[in-house]
Amino acid sequence: MSLCTPIELELTPTTQGPLYPPSEICDGEGNFVVVGRICDGQGGPDWGGAIVSSHTIPPAFGEAGRYDILRRFDPTALPADLEDEVLWTLPLPLPCNNYPMLFAPEQAPEAHRTKRISAPLHAAYVPDARPEDGLREIAPVTLGDWLKARGQIVVSLTSDRRKALFEMEFSHLVPNSVYTVMSLRQHDLRPDSPTRPGPLGIPNVFVTDAQGRGRFEALLPDPFPDPSRPGANRIINVILLYMSTRMSYGGAIGLHGLGADIHAQLKLTEPAFSDLVTVA
Repeated sequence: MSLCTPIELELTPTTQGPLYPPSEICDGEGNFVVVGRICDGQGGPDWGGAIVSSHTIPPAFGEAGRYDILRRFDPTALPADLEDEVLWTLPLPLPCNNYPMLFAPEQAPEAHRTKRISAPLHAAYVPDARPEDGLREIAPVTLGDWLKARGQIVVSLTSDRRKALFEMEFSHLVPNSVYTVMSLRQHDLRPDSPTRPGPLGIPNVFVTDAQGRGRFEALLPDPFPDPSRPGANRIINVILLYMSTRMSYGGAIGLHGLGADIHAQLKLTEPAFSDLVTVA
């Protein structure tokens, strides 16, 4: 397979998917632990860190609104108490959610009816698991651990520009854990009729080793159509997801998404790949 000159990008640690819920991670009190875009009503929203109240009222989908911020912090210089903060899943139904998306329409058409309590990431709900099946033990995952994650992505177009190869390397992830990679396309977050986010390739899964290292690659057809092409829906971001249910979901990124079963850990902080154009 002949490839064109690749582009290389660094991924940034995060806890956030869309702006609402404010984070895909919460603390033991149910408040959102946000590393990402902080909606403070002062413009932006700019990248940073904050503990956001679970009582925050979300605005209409597509609007920034304003988080009820309990505390701010610098994600690059955590205070000791936050360094050791154990991370939890979000409960179901999802709190502070305004994203009108059914993530797995065939697998879970009534996902919005599910109820589930929050749990620590390392002890989250795993469907059908039995003690005799040998569920791997994972140490409690702290915010300090989470933000050590590192990832690089290399994207190359094939010589005929009909496909793009995505190659990714990761380090300092949660050891012995299931991860998946998703794509975010330009219309996935539009206020009017958003498109459904999908996996970056199928299967889109890998398992980290005992040191938290992993590799992944996917070859996708026409992921960067010319924006002027009718129906064009370009990939603009690639997001690494920690799978607290220790599962992958075929053509869906999760059954519930947004912190219930998937948890964004690395992403690009801005839309990318604008210089790449593929053909059908």
